[in-house]
Amino acid sequence: MVSDTEVLRYLSSLDYPAGKDDVVRQAEREGAPPEVLRALRALPPVDYANGNEVARSAGTEAAPELDAAQRAAQAREPHTRVAQHLRRI
Repeated sequence: MVSDTEVLRYLSSLDYPAGKDDVVRQAEREGAPPEVLRALRALPPVDYANGNEVARSAGTEAAPELDAAQRAAQAREPHTRVAQHLRRI
């Protein structure tokens, strides 16, 4: 599985909204490796508003630097951090 950053690296100069064919062509022009092209060719044929939508639809890994055990441990941790603007003062 490829990471978000790997996919987005080859789409940095793409103008959005863009369709699946545009996304794949741009990645090919930029010299994307076969695993990135494979992920992009598996995209649903819709228009994408930005690179994040492409990465989400391509089924990329958001945190490839973590192994499966680390991701599982992170998922079990309670999330207690709250953005400053959401805190009650």
